[in-house]
Amino acid sequence: MKRGLEGPEPEERPTPAGRRNKQGIRIDPEVEATYEPRRTVISALVEHEPGVLSDVSGLFSRRQFNIESLTVGPTEDEDRARITIVVEEPDPGIDQVEKQLRKLVPVISVRELEPDAMRRELALIKVNAERPDQVAAVADMYDGKTVDSSPETATVEVTGARQKIEAAIDTFSQFGVREISRTGTTALARGTDQTAASSTAQPADEANHDRHHSQVADDD
Repeated sequence: MKRGLEGPEPEERPTPAGRRNKQGIRIDPEVEATYEPRRTVISALVEHEPGVLSDVSGLFSRRQFNIESLTVGPTEDEDRARITIVVEEPDPGIDQVEKQLRKLVPVISVRELEPDAMRRELALIKVNAERPDQVAAVADMYDGKTVDSSPETATVEVTGARQKIEAAIDTFSQFGVREISRTGTTALARGTDQTAASSTAQPADEANHDRHHSQVADDD
C-alpha cells in the first residue's frame, strides 16, 4: 500500500530557479542577470511615531537591498516624518523597495524622485592643521565653514551634493584627514512638484493608508 500524499516523487517535482540569499529568500535569476544597478533616491512620508525607522531598516536588512544611505527627520507637520533613501539596485529591485515600503503600516506614501531633485548632504571633516591658511583656502573653495579649530586640528563643515562632498574630502586629504562624519543624502523635488504626499493633500497613497487604519479600527 502506498503511503503519503499523491503526486510526483520529490526528484520529479519542479524546482524554482535562482539562488537564495543568507535569509533563505530566493533571488530571481532574471533580475540578477539582465539589469544593471542604478543609483536613485526614494522619499517616503511616514507617521512620526516610535519604531518607524526600526521597521524600515529591518525591511532592508531582511531583503538585503543595497542601501547607500538613509536619513529621517521631521517635516512641516509634527505628525509626519520624511525618510530619504539612496538605493543602488537594478530596476526590479528599486520597484521592490517601493512596493515593500508601501506595505508597512506607518508609511503614508512612497516616491522615486526625478534625477534633477535637490539632493544635499552634510559632512564634518577633521584634518591636521599644520597649514591653517591652506586649510581655510580649501574650505572657501567648497563653501565650507570651519566649526572647530585647535593648534593640531581643524574641522570643516561642507554641504552639497554627494559629488561635491567626495571632491572636498579628496582635496582635504592633502593635509591628512583624521575623521569624517557624513549625514547621508536628504532630498526634495523641485518647484511645486511634491516630493511625497504631504499632510495638506489627500493623494491616493494617503487615502488608501487612512482607509486601512479605518478598517483596522472597525475590525477591533
